[in-house]
Amino acid sequence: MSVVDHVGLWNRCLEIIKDNVPEQAYKTWFIPIVPLKCENKTLVIQVPSQFFYEFLEEKYVDLLRKTLYKVIGEGTKLMYNVMVDRSSRPEQTVNLESTHRTIMPQRTVVTREIPQVPVPDFDPHLNPEYNFDTFIEGYSNKLSRSVAEAVALNPAKTIFNPLFLYGASGVGKTHLANAIGTKIKELYPEKLVLYVSAHLFQVQYTDSVRNNRTNDFLKFYQKMDVLIIDDIQEFAGVTKTQNTFFHIFNHLHQNGKQLILTSDRSPVLLQGMEERLITRFKWGMVAELEKPTVELRRSILENKIHRDGLQFPQEVIDYIAENVGDSIRDLEGIVISIMAHSTIYNRKIDLELAQRIVRKVTNNVSKPVTIEDIINTVCKHFGLDTSVIYSKSRKRDVVQARQVAMFLAKNNTDLSMAKIGSFIGHKDHATVLHACKTIRELREVNKSFRAEIDELQASLKKG
Repeated sequence: MSVVDHVGLWNRCLEIIKDNVPEQAYKTWFIPIVPLKCENKTLVIQVPSQFFYEFLEEKYVDLLRKTLYKVIGEGTKLMYNVMVDRSSRPEQTVNLESTHRTIMPQRTVVTREIPQVPVPDFDPHLNPEYNFDTFIEGYSNKLSRSVAEAVALNPAKTIFNPLFLYGASGVGKTHLANAIGTKIKELYPEKLVLYVSAHLFQVQYTDSVRNNRTNDFLKFYQKMDVLIIDDIQEFAGVTKTQNTFFHIFNHLHQNGKQLILTSDRSPVLLQGMEERLITRFKWGMVAELEKPTVELRRSILENKIHRDGLQFPQEVIDYIAENVGDSIRDLEGIVISIMAHSTIYNRKIDLELAQRIVRKVTNNVSKPVTIEDIINTVCKHFGLDTSVIYSKSRKRDVVQARQVAMFLAKNNTDLSMAKIGSFIGHKDHATVLHACKTIRELREVNKSFRAEIDELQASLKKG
C-alpha cells in the first residue's frame, strides 16, 4: 500500500475512536500517534514511549482491535514503533507487537449468563494483579491485611467468617478482597472461588426472576466454596435481593464456606439493610481499612513507580504523598498524569510539573493539619479553653474533648501515638489507643456524635 493509503486508513480509524473516547483522552493518547505503514494487513504506528505503548495496550486494546477490523478488515495486526531515545540522531526506536487481544477475533461473552454446572476451569473473576505482593502494608491497613492473610491460608476455618472489610473509597478494599481469593486459588485450586460486585449480583438475580430461573441462580451461588461480594452497601433498599442473599449467606455459612464482604461503611451504618443481614455481617470479623497515612502513600507511590519501570525524583514522590489526599486511586492517577505530560510535551519530571498537575487534580493544596489546629478546633467546638486539654482534669466534657483531639490527631497527622499523647495532656501511648477506640466505637453507634466528628474533620480540612 502507498503512503497515502496508511495515513488515510489511520485517519478513518481516528474518526471512529474520537466518537468512543472522551475528548481529553483522544487528545492525550491518540493524536500523538503517527502511522508509519500498512502492509500485508499489518498496521505500524509510532508512539512516543514505552509507557505510552503499555497504557494503550492496557486501556484501549479492545477499541483498537474493533476499529482496525472495521476499517482495514478482520485479522488485521497492529505493530508499535516505540521511541526509546529521543536525544540520539536519528531517534532510536524499537518495534513491539500488540498483544494477542488486538489481532485475534474475540467471541462475545454474556457476563450475565449463569453457568448451570461449575466446571474445573470455572472463572472466579478475580484480578490477578490485586494480590498480597502488590498490596502495600501500613499502619492504616495492618489489621485488615493480617486477618485477610489468615482467611486466605485457612478459608472458613478461622473465626473470621464472614470477613467484613469496610472503609472509604480508594483505600484498597477491592484489592484486599481479590488478594484473598487469588491466594486461596493458589493454595486450594479445587475450591470454587467467585468474586462479584453487589451490582452484578443484583443484575443477575433480576435476570433470573425475569427468566424464571431463580432456582438455578440459587444453586449456582450455593455451590461456591468462597464467595466475595464487593460493595455490599448497594443492596440497601433492595428487599428481594437482600432476601435472596440472606438464604445464600445462611446456606454457605452453615455448610462451612467462606464469605468475604466489602462496604464503604461499617455494618451498623448500613441504612436500608435488613437487621437480620446486619447481624450476620457482624458474626465474624469486621475490619476497617483507614485512610492511608503520608508514609503509606509514599510507599505506595514508590512501589508503583518501581513496578512500572519509571523514575521520579524523591522530592516529587514526597510532594505527591504529602498533598494527594486519601485515595490510593488518586495517587495512581497522578502518576499517570505526570507520565502523560512528560511524554507528550517532552518535559522533565520535576517538582514544578508535579505541583502543576496536583493543583489541577486537587484544585487546592491544603496545608498540613497540626496538633495546634486540632486542639483549637476541638476546644472551640466544645466551648473549652485550650489550657484544659493540657490539665489533669477528669471532668467528662474535658475527657471527651481530649479523646476527640487524640482521634483527630491520629487521622490527620503522621505523629506516633506516643507523640500525640505527649502533646495532648502528657498521656502515654495506651491512653491514645484507648481514646481512638472509644471515639471510633461511639461514632458507629451514635449518629449525632458521628455528625459532630465529621463537622470537626471538615473544619480542619478547610483550614
